[in-house]
Amino acid sequence: MKNSCIFLLFLSCFSLFLGSVLAITANITTTQHLRDPDELVSRNSTFKFGFFSPVNSTNRYAGIWYSQNNSDILEVIWIANRDNPLNDSSGVISISEHGDLQLLDGQNNTLWSSSTIAADHEANSTVAVAQLLDTGNLVLLSNASGNIIWQSFDHPTDSLLPLMRVILDENTNTSRQLTSWMTASDPSTGRFRAGINSRFLSEIFIWDNGDRPYWRSGPWNGHVFIGVPTMYYFALIDGFRLDDDHEGMFGLSFSSAAQRVTEHYVLTYDGIVAQRDWDEDTRNWTVIWQSLESECDVYGRCGEYGSCNSNNSPICDCLRGFEPRNSQEWREGNWSSGCVRRTPLQCGVIGSGENGFLRLRNMKVPDNAETLLSVDEEDCRSQCLGNCSCLAYSYYLGIGCMIWRESMIDIQEFPSVGVDLYIRLAQSELDETGSRWRLILPITLVSGAAIAALVVFYLWRRMRRRNERSAINKETQLQSIKLEYNFDDVNLQDLPVYKFEELVVATDNFAENNKLGQGGFGPVYKGELEDGQEIAVKRLSRASGQGLQEFMNEVDVISKLQHRNLVKLLGCCVDAEEKMLVYEYMPNKSLDAFLFDPQDRELLDWKKRLNIIEGICRGLLYLHRDSRLKIIHRDLKPSNILLDEDLNAKISDFGMARIFGGKEDQGNTKRVVGTYGYMSPEYAMEGRFSEKSDVYSFGVLLLEIISGRRNTSFNDDDSLNLIGYAWKLRNEDDILSLIDPTINDPCFQGEILKCIEVGLLCVQEFPEERPSISTIISMLDSEIADLPQPMQSKIVHPRRSPSPQYYGREVCSVYNESFSSQISGR
Repeated sequence: MKNSCIFLLFLSCFSLFLGSVLAITANITTTQHLRDPDELVSRNSTFKFGFFSPVNSTNRYAGIWYSQNNSDILEVIWIANRDNPLNDSSGVISISEHGDLQLLDGQNNTLWSSSTIAADHEANSTVAVAQLLDTGNLVLLSNASGNIIWQSFDHPTDSLLPLMRVILDENTNTSRQLTSWMTASDPSTGRFRAGINSRFLSEIFIWDNGDRPYWRSGPWNGHVFIGVPTMYYFALIDGFRLDDDHEGMFGLSFSSAAQRVTEHYVLTYDGIVAQRDWDEDTRNWTVIWQSLESECDVYGRCGEYGSCNSNNSPICDCLRGFEPRNSQEWREGNWSSGCVRRTPLQCGVIGSGENGFLRLRNMKVPDNAETLLSVDEEDCRSQCLGNCSCLAYSYYLGIGCMIWRESMIDIQEFPSVGVDLYIRLAQSELDETGSRWRLILPITLVSGAAIAALVVFYLWRRMRRRNERSAINKETQLQSIKLEYNFDDVNLQDLPVYKFEELVVATDNFAENNKLGQGGFGPVYKGELEDGQEIAVKRLSRASGQGLQEFMNEVDVISKLQHRNLVKLLGCCVDAEEKMLVYEYMPNKSLDAFLFDPQDRELLDWKKRLNIIEGICRGLLYLHRDSRLKIIHRDLKPSNILLDEDLNAKISDFGMARIFGGKEDQGNTKRVVGTYGYMSPEYAMEGRFSEKSDVYSFGVLLLEIISGRRNTSFNDDDSLNLIGYAWKLRNEDDILSLIDPTINDPCFQGEILKCIEVGLLCVQEFPEERPSISTIISMLDSEIADLPQPMQSKIVHPRRSPSPQYYGREVCSVYNESFSSQISGR
């Protein structure tokens, strides 16, 4: 008994000791203070407010940090007294008699105060309470009304959390910005700050030592900042929202795609904005994205009229028509002096031919862009050409006409997603042969005579044999194209060739009412041959130089394939400048014509949709495994799934496909092609593709078939796209809401839910996590309900795709009029 009493006395003393070391406080009131090392904890225990010391420092600061940590290093997101630290542990946080939240030292000196007395906070109410919310926001509330008197979200330090706002008020010339720490162990006000710059267009800037630009996001187009290519693919970017009241007030905020409160941005002491998130697997904070990913991201790295490309060596080069201002510095790798024009502009009247524009593709547009309102792309060009002070222009969806009157700086060339920039040059600079004309004139005269003789001979031969052409002649023409455009590996021996006149008759001279679709490749027409066979004729546009490569690629790929779930190529036609592909005609056109039509999609019950899904799988299995060559489609989407008279699926449009030989199983490209919203992350951002790239596209397609909704049809603030929406519903245990109501039959729910899980497995972030198409078929055929658990990706495509005309040439699907965006490098 005596021992028990001693033990209980020991426990009581130990509990009192622990309480003196660390007390968990719910609120701070006028009577309940927060003393070092006490902590104020949010309701869900995500955030803590209290006292801390940075690494390698004995100073004490009052701040907010995440509860998650794997060491003594805290993820601090807000500091009260960053420039006025305590030198001991005597700090106390309390509410003053006037209702201010304040930090006092051991001598009752005020080191920091919320300074709410001057604010309108129900002046008669001096009783308040401080709470730490689950959002990480420390708020001071009126005890009388519960209204917020003061909040830490209005006074950020170096971090931006969901629901926080960075603000610029041009009317009062005030702003709410992020400010870096001085060093990793000193949280006092540092060198760098980040915020909104709206001199001409709204952008995010990082400034160094006051007002010197250090990094720039590029203009906001309503969805993304166009100078950051990864913003088109990362969920973090599409979560951004930039509000403009058109009266001088701008506000930037973001929301987490997965509604993760641990996801946040921090401006580091060395001037980098980084998106960080807590990884439960590694029990560590990880960087998902950061503003400076290469040396080219530093503002003005190559000086005025210099362009930076991180894939080149050296990374800096003068724009065409310009030369280094200081050649010696340039050779030594110091590009800060930039470039100057080689030939001065001779600005005269429009059409004088003295000036013109050079098109630069996939660019980060320069700083200091001005906008011309209510101007289309053609007027944008003409107005710039007619204004002698206009040095360049660009036209971009969501922004409109941008022009540059000042010297151009901070130009970058991207490998894929970017903007077309048109710079003004003297005509002599635009004429690539102008400077060499004197050297090649004699050769030109001799060559011209020879060419003229050849042309006469060719015309004579053409007229003589016009009505005698045969398949052999057409094959010869195809072979000449192969030689001219280096398509030596294209096998055309067994491909039927149609006469041009045949197809003119079949399509009623390519009548408009026979037109099935239109895109960058050219139009697609329905036709009927003399024997009554219906065909689809894909006609290469004469203006489409890029389309020729896709034409030959499609001939090469599909001529080698034969499968019931692939569209059948019947032949081709080559007649001078005319180049056409002839396919079997699909009376039900494409899947999206049914799936996304409010009335027609009711014709697709679950059994029909499942049959379509299985048909796509069989077609992909043939491409990936069963054909004699492994083929990656690279543009799988609803408009490229054609439906025959029995609604059987047939994969079409092989213009983007790639053939793998031998033991190859993946490839790389600098020219990323495909359709926005269906491209896998590794392909869209790194140019890496494999059969798992097609699996990702199939996963998106599978979710679309089940939901009856386009991947890019979401307008709510919570979900970026169909993938994000599916994960949101799954996390909320409401996945049945994803199913198209027209097929939501309880008899098939188990089967449909299995397909949803398969779809989520297919759209996982990393290729190695996705199942192969053969595994997918096994999953769909199996009666076993247990499937691997899909991992939610942090990378999803944003809900709206940019207009194809601003990202490259449009690519036509065989039957559908919707276009896919091609993102191609220079």
